[in-house]
Amino acid sequence: MKRTILSAALDAGSGQPVMDQLQRLVRDRLDRLPLPGAGATLERWQALALVGSHNLSLAKLYEGHTDALAILAELDQSDGPAHAIWGVWCAEPPQARLALVEGGDASFHVNGRKSWCSGAHGVTHALVSCWNAAGGACLAAVDMRHQGVTVSADGWSAVGMRDSASVDVLFERVPARLIGQPGAYVTRPGFWHGGAGVAACWYGAATALAAQLWAACADAPEHEFRLAQLGEIDVALASCAALIRSTADAIDRAPQADAMQDALRVRLAVDSAATAVLSLATRALGAGPLCKDARFAQLAADLPVFLRQGHDQRDFAALGKQMSRQEHAPWQL
Repeated sequence: MKRTILSAALDAGSGQPVMDQLQRLVRDRLDRLPLPGAGATLERWQALALVGSHNLSLAKLYEGHTDALAILAELDQSDGPAHAIWGVWCAEPPQARLALVEGGDASFHVNGRKSWCSGAHGVTHALVSCWNAAGGACLAAVDMRHQGVTVSADGWSAVGMRDSASVDVLFERVPARLIGQPGAYVTRPGFWHGGAGVAACWYGAATALAAQLWAACADAPEHEFRLAQLGEIDVALASCAALIRSTADAIDRAPQADAMQDALRVRLAVDSAATAVLSLATRALGAGPLCKDARFAQLAADLPVFLRQGHDQRDFAALGKQMSRQEHAPWQL
C-alpha cells in the first residue's frame, strides 16, 4: 500500500466520527495490509504508525480490524465476510469471561459478559476469547448484529481514547464459529507479531507530537531550551525507529520463530519513548497547543490511555525472565 494514498484518505476523513473513517478505509480496501511475517512487516507497521499519527482512537480500531484479518488468515485461511468491520476482544478479567457452549449438532454459541470491547457500537463482527467446557482457551468469531448481543454503556468513562469506546458487551446464546484449535490464538507465531504492531500506533502518535516541537524550533532556532528538548526527543525516537525496523526484518526472516522477546522489547521501548516525547514536547511548547490545537490536544490526551492498556511492569518482568534464560549476556556489539 502506498502511504500517500492512506495519508490522503486520513486527511479526507479528518473530523468525521472514527467509525465512519474506519468504514471508509475498509470500503476503499485500505485495510488490506501486508500480513506480518510475509516479507513486508515494516510496511504494515508504517501504515499503523501513519494512522496513529492522525488519530489514536481510529488507530485502535484500525489496528484491531487489521489484526483480525491477520488472525483469520493464519488460523482460518480466510478473511471473513466481505466488508466486515472487525474487533478483537481478548481481555480476560475474571468477572467477564465468555463461555463457549457446543450444541448437539456440533454448532457453538457464546454466553456471558466481555469487557474492554473497543468499537463495540460500530463493528459488525468480532473475534472473542472464550472458554470451552473442558477449560480450554478458545477463539471464536461472532456476528455483532445477532439479537443476543447487547452493547452496554458500561466500562468506559475515559476522556483520552474516548472515541474508541471500549465498553462491556453481553452475549446470550450468540452463534459462534471456532477459529483454530483451543489454545491456538496465543501459541501461534502471529500473536507476538500483532503485539509488536500495536506499538507502531504509539510510535506514530509520538512522532506527530514531536513534529509540533520540530516545527516550533524551525521557526525559532534561537530557543535553546526547546532545541535541547528536541534533541532528547530525536534520540528517543531514532532509537525506537531502528529497533522497529530491525524487529520487522527479524520477523520476516523467521516468521515461525517465537517473537515474544522481540515484541516485548519493541513495546516497552516505544512506551518509554512515547512517554518521554509527551513530557518533553508539552513542557517545551507550554499550554498553547494543548489549549488551541485540537489534534495535538487529543493526541496528548489519548496517548497515555492507550499506552496504559499495555502491561508495563509485567512485560518488563517477562522480558527479564526471557533474558535471564540466555546462556550469554546479549548486548555486545
